[in-house]
Amino acid sequence: MRLPARLALGLTLITLAFAAPARSADQPDPPSREGITLTFAPLVKKAAPAVVNIYAKRTVKTTGPVFEDPIFRHFFGELGGIPRERVQRSLGSGVILRPDGLIVTNDHVIKDAEEITVVLSDRREFAAKLLGADERTDLAVLKIDAGAAPLAALPTGDSDALEVGDLVLAIGDPFGVGQTVTMGIVSALARTSIGVSDYRFFIQTDAAINPGNSGGALIDVKGRVVGINSAIFTQSGGSVGIGFAIPINMVKVVVAGIASGGHAVRPWLGAGGQAVTAESFQALHLERPVGVLVNSVRGSSPAEAAGIKVGDVIVAIDGHEVDDPEALRYRIATKAVDAIVRVTVSRLGHESDIEVHLAAPPETPPRQPTYIEGRVPFQGATIANLNPALAEEIGIEGVEQGVIIVDIRPGTIAARLDLHVGDRIIKLNGTSIKTVNDLIAAGKVKVDKWQVSLAREGQVINLTIGEN
Repeated sequence: MRLPARLALGLTLITLAFAAPARSADQPDPPSREGITLTFAPLVKKAAPAVVNIYAKRTVKTTGPVFEDPIFRHFFGELGGIPRERVQRSLGSGVILRPDGLIVTNDHVIKDAEEITVVLSDRREFAAKLLGADERTDLAVLKIDAGAAPLAALPTGDSDALEVGDLVLAIGDPFGVGQTVTMGIVSALARTSIGVSDYRFFIQTDAAINPGNSGGALIDVKGRVVGINSAIFTQSGGSVGIGFAIPINMVKVVVAGIASGGHAVRPWLGAGGQAVTAESFQALHLERPVGVLVNSVRGSSPAEAAGIKVGDVIVAIDGHEVDDPEALRYRIATKAVDAIVRVTVSRLGHESDIEVHLAAPPETPPRQPTYIEGRVPFQGATIANLNPALAEEIGIEGVEQGVIIVDIRPGTIAARLDLHVGDRIIKLNGTSIKTVNDLIAAGKVKVDKWQVSLAREGQVINLTIGEN
């Protein structure tokens, strides 16, 4: 996962100066929200056993810094160094969501792990099984077998009910020093400019986040988990009091999908667009810049069936305001696949509520994954027909059809040409490519040079490649 240079993955807890009056031995537990300001001890005693430490072990191959230098490799090639295996270990946190040992953590904590060990707060250790991971939300689900006795599990809250200023606690294992609890407040909601995952919609808190806290719990003052700690904003590698957590409403949907079928299935709206800006809102007859201006509606989609049209502005989903495309994707992604949602649409200045029956993204046309061989620019790439299900998986919006690169084998022509997974092939030698069969046919034509047009991250790339 590529992150902005100023973002660091890993989480921890901010140690705020918090003075509490001394408690006598017979002082009762605080009975109310007001009373809990005196101490968080009763809350932590119930919540802490449901937060675990996660140790992941993976083997990586390295040839040493000299042989990895691109200039050295230019002159001496790939055989300049002998690969060596090195065991890499990582530390993170996790949250027990079910008494039978179902645990959620961050995908980046366990990614490519060969062994995963879960350590409970009572120091018992268990080998964990990976039930599934969802890289797009940076979430993973683990399962441990701790015997017949039920484990402590955290109840889940409603992240949509959070308000800026609410007190929250973060629990995890920063830097491996042991389970730590810190306190902060909700600093902001619906942060969508944080490039940590594809579904960018985060709770911001001033609870400090440091390496080792990734996957830990952000809980409210009733002991309910409202977020999974995921990242920090940093300039130095340490916490500066700006941390981000994945909202629990997103977590619940992903966990349910993985626990039942091994992967997350998100509902499909079939409409996409761009954020309404300060320059465009008046022309759209809006009172202020808010919503998503629809610029594409997929044929036979839930959006088309409900009557949503290009030029409409989607301003809310089930009463929750939508500020940009990331917020729209989040609101849809937290719904059940077959849910009926209320979409508030502004059309020529008139607002109306439209009921949309969501559905799973269809596999139409069939993907037809095909490995390309021969002396062609795409040799070594696996390509597929783009359809709504594939587009959702790889995060492409607003494209009706096309051919996408879904895999590239190292050492092949496609790899040497620096083609990327996710590249959409537009043309080959002047022939428009709309299906896998189009590309196969175009690749059989004998030419001296290949003319290739690709779409990558909103830009068109044109390549001229000699056959030899």
